[in-house]
Amino acid sequence: MGEVTIALAGNPNSGKTTLFNLLTGARQHVGNYPGITVEKREGYLKVGDTALRLVDLPGTYSLTAYSLEELVARNFLVEEKPSLVVDVIDATNLERHMYLAVQFMELGVPLLLALNMMDEVKKKGIEIDIKKLSSTLRCPVVPMIAKKGVGKKELIQKMVECSCATPNWEPLSISYGPDLDPVIEEMIEVIKENQFLVSLYPSRWIALKYLEMDEDILKKGRELDEETSSLLEKIVEKVTSHCESTLNTVPEAIIADYRFGFIHSLLKGVIKRRFDHNRLDISDQIDKILTHKFLGPIFMLLVLYLMFKATFAFGNYPLELIQLFFSFLSNLATTYLPPGFFRSLVVSGIIDGVGGVMSFLPLIMIMFFILAFLEDSGYMARMAYMLDRVFRTFGLHGYSVMPFIISGGIPGGCAVPGIMATRTLRGPKEKIATLLTAPFFSCGAKVPVFLLLTAAFFPNSGDRVLFILTVGAWIVALLVAKLLRSTIITGESTPFVMELPPYRLPTFKGLLIHTWERAWQYLKKAGTVILLISIIIWACMSFPTPPKDLIKPIDNQINQIKANIAKTKDKNNIANFKKKIEVLSAKKKEIALTHSLAGRIGIMLEGLTKFAGFDWKTNIALVGGIAAKEVIISTLGTAYSLGEVNTEHASSLQARIANDPTWNKIKAISFMVFVLLYSPCFISIVTIAQESSWKWGIFSMVFNTVFAFCISIGIYQLGIRFF
Repeated sequence: MGEVTIALAGNPNSGKTTLFNLLTGARQHVGNYPGITVEKREGYLKVGDTALRLVDLPGTYSLTAYSLEELVARNFLVEEKPSLVVDVIDATNLERHMYLAVQFMELGVPLLLALNMMDEVKKKGIEIDIKKLSSTLRCPVVPMIAKKGVGKKELIQKMVECSCATPNWEPLSISYGPDLDPVIEEMIEVIKENQFLVSLYPSRWIALKYLEMDEDILKKGRELDEETSSLLEKIVEKVTSHCESTLNTVPEAIIADYRFGFIHSLLKGVIKRRFDHNRLDISDQIDKILTHKFLGPIFMLLVLYLMFKATFAFGNYPLELIQLFFSFLSNLATTYLPPGFFRSLVVSGIIDGVGGVMSFLPLIMIMFFILAFLEDSGYMARMAYMLDRVFRTFGLHGYSVMPFIISGGIPGGCAVPGIMATRTLRGPKEKIATLLTAPFFSCGAKVPVFLLLTAAFFPNSGDRVLFILTVGAWIVALLVAKLLRSTIITGESTPFVMELPPYRLPTFKGLLIHTWERAWQYLKKAGTVILLISIIIWACMSFPTPPKDLIKPIDNQINQIKANIAKTKDKNNIANFKKKIEVLSAKKKEIALTHSLAGRIGIMLEGLTKFAGFDWKTNIALVGGIAAKEVIISTLGTAYSLGEVNTEHASSLQARIANDPTWNKIKAISFMVFVLLYSPCFISIVTIAQESSWKWGIFSMVFNTVFAFCISIGIYQLGIRFF
């Protein structure tokens, strides 16, 4: 038979992805649709001599292009014309989920309904007449419990039978009442006469999309035949005016009403309830507490707090093991590679670069596992529901809260998975505003910088300083989001259409698959890029090398001291000689750093950055921080003649900075605020570009840095004048 393509479609939270994982197992791969950030999932299933290519379409409530997900799902059906569409339906909400199925039928696609969660249907005291539903719809209907694998064999059998048959694309025709039916017929005549888009869509379907003012269809129509499109738009404008004046509504609303009326008539006699349907089910009872006006937000904050406690409680040990492994590799390379630039490249550029990314993997995987649990259990939808009203005031979306939390809304997160978590946002405007402001929070790499400076200048108020920085990050993120949505990311907010799914216990297999998919994307996108940028940063801090006449006297002193060590057996003398070598080596590194490209940039920027209180040493650290925020402390250590800084050197660096006359409390505050708000690290910039475009990735680097610099100048200038 060969290969046939089957599309899995359905509303969000219908169990579609669970069914996809059940059917394909490990035989799947994840990517993005070309040119956009919507996730593309494909898998394969071999049945006899038939290979089924399963495409998991994005979850969508309709086929009207309100979002990228809906547009992607529709374009796939039209352009690839799959042999079969399996519409996965939450059977506990059959009438509501049938709205999408009816639109599939109007488009004419070969359809099979998979009624999922039949166990929940039984618990609610509902009976569904499967045979009658199948007969009424004239398409196969398979009852299922996807999370338990119930109905899998029957579904596969029906999929093979339907996909092997000759595809029968017969569009459904529904009456939309006396006000629209004559207009639809008039539009169909115009469409057929001019062969307008009929190679892609049924003529009646095109007329409906024009009445619904579908932006994608309108755009395609204007590009293909502006004259015909203009004629259709005039017809729509006329009937819209009529509906508004006589019915106080618009054609789109009338179409939706008639579709639901059609669905209601279809399901008459199909659904039976054994008891009072007004009785609260378990999910409703739980929601009385978890979405309560006062108790709901408290429980949500507790959940978020426990998420981070669990992440670091379970993630720190494997994180340390990975760090030890890369430390072992570093020591191995240092021992067996001869001193020089090649060893420096391998140790500092490659091993430290890859290790910096890999060490965060355990935290990332645990965070993603918990995130997948919150999504699959149905609680994530409740969080979005509770916060949407607040976040919408600032041009964001209820789903924006999780990217903020993951990015460091509770200090210690990471912007990379936070930015990747913006995939839960359906609206493109809200998504861009969220991913641009997510890096403002206190990620795990910024926290050590704050701890260093608070210990140096606010030894008795460190907790208060960190709390102020955390609250300040939330305030700034929301205000900047409002600014962006009012200026460069203007446009109507995406309607907050959300179904609160019943609470479910996710399958462990499904959680593992979701976790691995996201972790692999993190490694694939982050690992290669951070390796490249680490090498670039290493090169910037290593070249050009200083003149030999500056380094040679120091090398001569070091060689003389080594000769003295060889001559003496006194342990105290040997220890003193080694300390002198460390001091000279640190001086040598400082000279090399000032002559390197990074050092020269730091010195060059000093004329501008002095207004925020920054000198060339802090400038080098901040420039390096664009590559990775972890670089800031190590670069400060090198700049302050301490070489590579580790935990036991941190107190020395703290003392050096505290005793440096160029530092004070005002400069420390200015520096911390700048680190909090300026450019995301390079891996975050790349992730922003991957999730949106390089335009927004570069914008985040430039805008955030300029914005942070202006805030720091204000803090420093006001501080030195009034305090």
